[in-house]
Amino acid sequence: MLRGIRTASSNWLGRIVMGVVLGLIAISFAVWGIGDIFRGFGRSGLARIGGTEISVEQFRQQYSERLQQLGRQLGRPITLEQARAMGLDKQLVGQLIGEATLDERVKALRLGISNAEMARRITTNPELLGPTGQFDRTRFEMLLRQNQTTERRFIDEQRQLLLRRQLGGTVLTGSQLPKAAMEAAERYQNEQRTVEYVLLDRAQAGEIPEPTPEQLAKFFEERKALFRAPEYRKIVVLPLLPGEQAMWTQVSDADLQKAYEDRRSRYLTPERRALQQIVFDNPQDAQTAADRIAKGESFLDIAKERKLTEKEVDLGTLTRASMVDQAVATAAFSLKDGEVSAPVKGRFGTVLVHVLKIIPEQVRPFDQVRDELRRDLQNERARAEILPLYDKIEDERSIGRTLSEAAANLKLAARTIEVNREGISPSGEPVKGLPDAQRLLTSAFATEVGIENDPLQVQGGYIWYEVTGITPERDRTLDEVKDDVVTRWRTDQIANVLRVKAAEMLDKLKAGTPFAEIAGAAGLKIDTRADIKRGNAAPPFSVRTVDGIFRTAKDGYGAAEATVPGEQVLFRVTDITMPEVDDKSEEATRIRENLNRSFTEEVFGGYLAYLQREIGVTINENALQQIVTGQNPNTN
Repeated sequence: MLRGIRTASSNWLGRIVMGVVLGLIAISFAVWGIGDIFRGFGRSGLARIGGTEISVEQFRQQYSERLQQLGRQLGRPITLEQARAMGLDKQLVGQLIGEATLDERVKALRLGISNAEMARRITTNPELLGPTGQFDRTRFEMLLRQNQTTERRFIDEQRQLLLRRQLGGTVLTGSQLPKAAMEAAERYQNEQRTVEYVLLDRAQAGEIPEPTPEQLAKFFEERKALFRAPEYRKIVVLPLLPGEQAMWTQVSDADLQKAYEDRRSRYLTPERRALQQIVFDNPQDAQTAADRIAKGESFLDIAKERKLTEKEVDLGTLTRASMVDQAVATAAFSLKDGEVSAPVKGRFGTVLVHVLKIIPEQVRPFDQVRDELRRDLQNERARAEILPLYDKIEDERSIGRTLSEAAANLKLAARTIEVNREGISPSGEPVKGLPDAQRLLTSAFATEVGIENDPLQVQGGYIWYEVTGITPERDRTLDEVKDDVVTRWRTDQIANVLRVKAAEMLDKLKAGTPFAEIAGAAGLKIDTRADIKRGNAAPPFSVRTVDGIFRTAKDGYGAAEATVPGEQVLFRVTDITMPEVDDKSEEATRIRENLNRSFTEEVFGGYLAYLQREIGVTINENALQQIVTGQNPNTN
């Protein structure tokens, strides 16, 4: 939840900062050179921007969170090696440097936000409101505790985010890409091509003979890393989540009845009234009209006399609370069905109100909401039990007990699993039922046996985990994985055959042999596909296929890998269409938004680079490398 509040507070500025961080390190190298960027630091410092230092611990914590977040998005844990290959370390360093640079500029400009404004923003944040719609102090304190932060630190962080946003908004005011550039990009994006093509699928490869023992052994040795047995870990997992606790929480009928009465407003649909209203310039005219209505004239006749239509006097069907003018509301809700009020002095003049229909208030009966109430009370009580149990588990750990021992003493259910980074057991079956599985596995594979790890905060509760054993990864023998090796060898052979066949056919096409003749000789049917756009890949066209089509001139030929790995698409571009730009279309709007965002990121990135040249940036390369390779920089 705290991450959600941070995201909402940073809004577009956070996205812009993330959009430019990839270039910040490169910018730093270009401006200062390697010798100036990486200089000596104390053990606790990772980077320094002017008077602001980014600590090793700050980077380590956020880097771990980033790995876990990416692991959840990809559906598998991310190793430190994979993270480095994707440049996550440089992205995060760039982000932290960008934020610190903005903070330095904010201080130099003496920008600030008052305590009263901070209080208003926090107490009206939707994430911190209770069932009544008011600021919930208990919810706020639980949030702080779950995220291991203090109220002062939270407020300071929110203030920083808002000040960065204020500075960024000022810098980017008026930043927009020229119209001509927009139109050129729209034409590029909307260009369409038509092709005729044939698909060389696996059947076109013909019979693939069985590999000889020598071929299989050679193939295995060249690709041995593909067949390695992964590292497995034995992990004790102790979840303490509201949903699981709620299953064991008892709620009596008396508790349900009392909660129903206390929360009656939640199940109440208030009375509504269909109303008409005529506004008069003065009380005298209103009274005259009221007298005429009392003698039998209709409300609508009076309205028509004043050149008002039925639609113009209709207020709609309203609750008392939804009416803007409370004086009129009081009069309207004191009338009986069909009655017209006496003249009422309202905010916009003297009015007569006519009640067309009364819809009485409705309350959902107790029996209808019993199960819903029970779930609500169980969840509320479970959440209330989480923190006391948290303290008891931590007390057990503080005196040296293992998670299994702590769980047994507190009559809680701990679970021991053996699993690899992808959540697969040694038997090859997925391990099911793990709460926040990707985050848990990422964290468990980043620690060691015997380490007392901080619990993960998830779903309003906590997950404790403890690694009790590690089976290192190893090379498997050919006999262990022979079936898998044969399958991969056959797939590789099919891809090679199809690649050669496609190349031979392409050479004939370029030499002038008709497409129909070549396709007929191979027993292939020529298909046609129109309206192909850049980035619009659909089977059997892969991204590579579409890219190849747009790199080929009209009436030109090409070949590229299809959607199924190894299969090939042989094509001829038969038509190129440049549609007219429709500025009002949804696609044109999307393209403009993306281009403006990119342009804004460029402008903001330039501003950050300028500030960094003025302020000065240094980075502790040794500490950075030790963190991203899994070493402890504080031990050197």
